[in-house]
Amino acid sequence: MLQKPRAAILAQLARSRWIATDLPANPAAAVDPEIEVMTDSILQGHRYSLSKAITLVESVLPAHRDKSTKLLTHVLDRRNQLLKQRMAVALKPHASVSGSTVADRHPASTKSLRVGISGPPGVGKSTFIEAFGGLLTSRGHKVAVLSIDPSSHRTGGSILGDKTRMERLSVDPNAYVRPSPSRCTLGGVAQATSEAVILCEAAGFDIILVETVGVGQSEVTVSEMVDMLLLLVTPAGGDELQGIKKGIVELADLVVVNKADGELLSTARHTKIEYMHALHLLPHSIGKWRPQVLMCSSIDADQSSLIKLWDTICDFERFNAVRSLSLSALDLLFFSCQHVWEFWNLYLL
Repeated sequence: MLQKPRAAILAQLARSRWIATDLPANPAAAVDPEIEVMTDSILQGHRYSLSKAITLVESVLPAHRDKSTKLLTHVLDRRNQLLKQRMAVALKPHASVSGSTVADRHPASTKSLRVGISGPPGVGKSTFIEAFGGLLTSRGHKVAVLSIDPSSHRTGGSILGDKTRMERLSVDPNAYVRPSPSRCTLGGVAQATSEAVILCEAAGFDIILVETVGVGQSEVTVSEMVDMLLLLVTPAGGDELQGIKKGIVELADLVVVNKADGELLSTARHTKIEYMHALHLLPHSIGKWRPQVLMCSSIDADQSSLIKLWDTICDFERFNAVRSLSLSALDLLFFSCQHVWEFWNLYLL
């Protein structure tokens, strides 16, 4: 039997992202005290409550599904109130720059940047995220990493070893690493990844990194729930013909040739040129971001390639006006993609 969840949550999700619209708020209703306490704890950035909430939304038990729906709805309502309060303060003629309200200082009242990180098995996604996430936290960002681990088709189990690979990032006070099983869900992500992103945003993380399982050309679901899709490829990972094949390459906003160091540096330069030629041949819409190709090394001491990568992501963010208070094209794209993802969630229940 199909449950209500996700259709009702869409309207709340729209309100949390489209803070410039005049969508009516939900009528006041009695809230379970446990849900209220958990919501308060999540909005204050408590990791234990965040982990507990993600476990709840990942559960397939009917009682947990109903409870997770109520939790998500209440979290979105509360976060929407904070966003509206912050916008009201920002629109005042003589608003204080430092912020004089609780909403203006609350971590959950900020909008986040969602970056999907995908690539084939063995490309070095976890090592890359360990180095890149450390760079971001050193610059004052709060980073949440949602890592999807493949599940066994025979036993249904998952190793969930990505957190072990990220030794430094997993203990960083400004980072949160959450491995989750794919449970044989196709597309490179888990069924509840979209909901986990919402909870991480509510907890005050301003950068959400979604690491997919090792994917092929047709596993592109992650592109429907992030602002930017970053595709990692290996040196000598294919020629120009490989690059123009339809699939995840044509959806990537940024192609990164990883492991560009040591003996692979020369090969990485050649691979970069091949992908640049390939992306140049793909159709491009006027007024939209043109995908770029970069090289990166996760082990360089100076982190120059990671810094250049982050600068490019910032350029992408500015280009699409993610932080704008007005309704942007990226918000429209996000809401449209969210419809697709929620449809599949309902279909699979």
